[in-house]
Amino acid sequence: MAKNVVCYHAGMRRGLLVALALVIGPGTVAFGADDRLARARQLYNERRFELAVQAADEARTPERSDSADLIAARALLERFRERFADADLYGARERLRRINAGRLNPTEQIEYLVGLGQHLFLEGAAGAAANVFDNVLLTSPALSTAARERVLDWWGNALDRDARPRAKLDRHPIYQRIRDRMREELAMNPASAVAPYWLAAAASGQGDHQAAWDAAPAGWVRSRMNEDGGAALRAELDTLVRRIIVPQRARAHAQPPEMLLEEWDDFVVRWAP
Repeated sequence: MAKNVVCYHAGMRRGLLVALALVIGPGTVAFGADDRLARARQLYNERRFELAVQAADEARTPERSDSADLIAARALLERFRERFADADLYGARERLRRINAGRLNPTEQIEYLVGLGQHLFLEGAAGAAANVFDNVLLTSPALSTAARERVLDWWGNALDRDARPRAKLDRHPIYQRIRDRMREELAMNPASAVAPYWLAAAASGQGDHQAAWDAAPAGWVRSRMNEDGGAALRAELDTLVRRIIVPQRARAHAQPPEMLLEEWDDFVVRWAP
């Protein structure tokens, strides 16, 4: 594993970041069915990342080199997340560095920014990654709902990762940024599966234990609006409550954690799907 790479562990973050990558779309150029670049995109979308890299490298021509490098870089980043091989992270960076972004179409430019943000996050530059993802969220209104959710989750994870090592006074405004944006996202998309989690997690990160405790059941009942019926969000909220919110609230209020867990379990039973 790369020495400076962020390791995944239980904490104030979402699961294993399973669905964070944007699906590379077809862009604005129409390719034939046998075109190797189109094949590389298809392989990426099928999560066959090793084959996607091979196809993208085979598709490199002077006219299509930037598009090919973009697909290969994104595939290498995903492959790195699967096996943590230094060569994948290095290869992704080298391809991102040589891309002439001005030759990418608008869709690819968004994907390029996301790739830059992912790489920064994975090499440990969480604050810089958050800035890149913030740029995508602010300047890309054409993102599909699913794509925006993924970028929003990257952004929340990046800010959380940046905040945790800081002093309490410095953490507070970072988590407030997360809370403010997640409220805005819920106003635009009440069915968001990302915003409810980060509302609870960021409140906990601030030490606002009552707000975190209140946000968790609110997210639980709202999860019924999610596309998958809320199963993933409920599992993440349950883990957050048990591992983070309950112990923090118990210490803050000098209450037995078992009593709070019993209260949470009663709620879960009452609102079971």
